[in-house]
Amino acid sequence: MPRLDNCIAKLKSFLPTERILTNAPMSEQTTFKIGGPADCLIFPASMEEIKKIMLVIKEYSVPCTIIGNGSNILVLDKGIRGVVIKFGKEMSFMHCKGEKVYAGCGTLLHDVAKFAAAQLLTGLEFAVGIPGSTGGAVYMNAGAYGGEIKNVVTSVTAVDKSGQMIRYGADVLDFGYRHSIFQGNANAICEIEFTLQKGKKEDIITMMDELTAKRESKQPLEMPSAGSTFKRPPGHYAGTLIDQTGLKGFRVGGAQISTKHAGFVVNTGKATAQDVLQLIDEVQRRVYEKHGIKLYPEVRLIGEK
Repeated sequence: MPRLDNCIAKLKSFLPTERILTNAPMSEQTTFKIGGPADCLIFPASMEEIKKIMLVIKEYSVPCTIIGNGSNILVLDKGIRGVVIKFGKEMSFMHCKGEKVYAGCGTLLHDVAKFAAAQLLTGLEFAVGIPGSTGGAVYMNAGAYGGEIKNVVTSVTAVDKSGQMIRYGADVLDFGYRHSIFQGNANAICEIEFTLQKGKKEDIITMMDELTAKRESKQPLEMPSAGSTFKRPPGHYAGTLIDQTGLKGFRVGGAQISTKHAGFVVNTGKATAQDVLQLIDEVQRRVYEKHGIKLYPEVRLIGEK
């Protein structure tokens, strides 16, 4: 792949070599602990670097995949071709101005929720248990316990495929259920502005503690997973439907429907992406047979089978 080799050589001209990995196992970059290798995995550390990276990728017409904490994705067994951009600790920062909190795309969302609480700002309590990055949360319009990202994000700064910086106001982010404008435009989310409200410390902490306890008691946090596997069907809960179908504990290879919460597929140790896909197919088939309801994956599938 001469184009990719040339692209990597150009990236090495301005990125430190320790932030450019080749043939990198994606099982080490996702919470599912599953996935084949990425041809090239890079970790940007600033918006200026992201602009340069996007220009180089465009110059060499190399495929580009962007991920955050890897908490809502299943990387397939043959891995990912081209360049994978991972936003992690290098793009993690937070600051506050009045009732606005600004966070880098690599900042973990639960850290932003805790930071907001420390500033006596309310509105992000629902996010205290969400394991994803802030950029990933915007990409998916993450939500939990009645709260959604769309209710607190007022602007997003991103870089497009031509290396241009774009600021999106809330009115154009096209937020929907597990959806945002970024799923269609492939732009790199860089910085997020949250607008919150002043609150009482004891109320904020109490709410966060309650939601944390609820999550820890109901979800299989001790096992690798990608969070809720299926989207919530209108008027129902995916986990309840799966449980009622008698599939709790059902497994294919190393992939299993959690015995703690049927809405989660967990990796029992050596699951492949193919195991997970077969399990998802079987769950969809059986739930539809029993309830007449179609389940659709919430987990984002990336890479080659």
